[in-house]
Amino acid sequence: MTTTGAPTPPRFKRSSPRKKSQLISRRLASGKTEAAGSPPALARAPPPAPLEVDAVPPIGRALPREFFEVDALDLAPRLLGKLLRRDEVVLRITEVEAYRPNDSACHGRFGITARTAPVFGPGGHAYVYLCYGIHMMLNVVADMAGFGAAVLIRSCSPVSGLETIQRRRNQQTEKPVLLTGPGKVGQALGLSTDWSNHPLYTPGGLEVLDGPEPEGILVGPRVGIEYASPEHVAAPWRFAIAGTPWISAPKNTLRPR
Repeated sequence: MTTTGAPTPPRFKRSSPRKKSQLISRRLASGKTEAAGSPPALARAPPPAPLEVDAVPPIGRALPREFFEVDALDLAPRLLGKLLRRDEVVLRITEVEAYRPNDSACHGRFGITARTAPVFGPGGHAYVYLCYGIHMMLNVVADMAGFGAAVLIRSCSPVSGLETIQRRRNQQTEKPVLLTGPGKVGQALGLSTDWSNHPLYTPGGLEVLDGPEPEGILVGPRVGIEYASPEHVAAPWRFAIAGTPWISAPKNTLRPR
C-alpha cells in the first residue's frame, strides 16, 4: 500500500565479501605501483619544518684592530656583550676587569719579562697566563704597543658549543657556575699560554666578535688584588652586564654605572 507524504529513501546494494576483497587487492596493487615510481594523483604536502630559534645574541663580525687600541678603562665596558669564539664554542662576555699602565695590580708593573711581554704588545692580542699553576686566565691587550694594559675576561655565558664546554669543564650543568670565573672561561675555551700574542681580530683560532651592547652595566672594585695600593684596590674598574646571573662572586660589591 502506498502512502502520501515523505518520499521513500533510496536503498543501497551492499557489496558481497568477495567483491570487498577484490577492491582491497586492487587498491593495494595501486599503492605498490606508486611506490615503484608512478607519481600519486595528489602529492601530499610535506610536514612543516620545526621552528629554528636563532642563537641569542646573534654572532657578528670580527672586531677591527682599532677597536682594541684604546685605554683599558674604555675597552673594558665596550667588551661586555661581545663574543669569544674558538671552533664551535662561542661565549658572550658578561664580566671584565681593566688593568692599566702604572696600575699596582697590573702585571705590567713587573716590566717586560718572558711572562708579561704579551701585555706590552699591540691592542687586540691575547695575553694568557697561568694562575696558581692551575687556571688559564684570558686577557685582551688594550691600547698601543708598549703601554702594558689589558682587560681580564672574568665571566661569560654560553652561546653555542655547550657540550664541548661541559666536557672541557668536566661539569654536566647549564647553570652559571659553568662559566663564572676567569679560570673557567679559559678552561671552556681550551686555552693554554701558547695563545698569548694571538691576534683576536683575525679569522680562525680565537676571535672576538661583535655583539649587541648590554642595556645596563654594573661597576665595582676588582677581585683578589689585596696586594695592590689602596687607591687601586678601591678603583671601580670591574664591569658586568646588569641583570644576568652569569657573574662571578662577589656580586654585592657591584653597583649600577
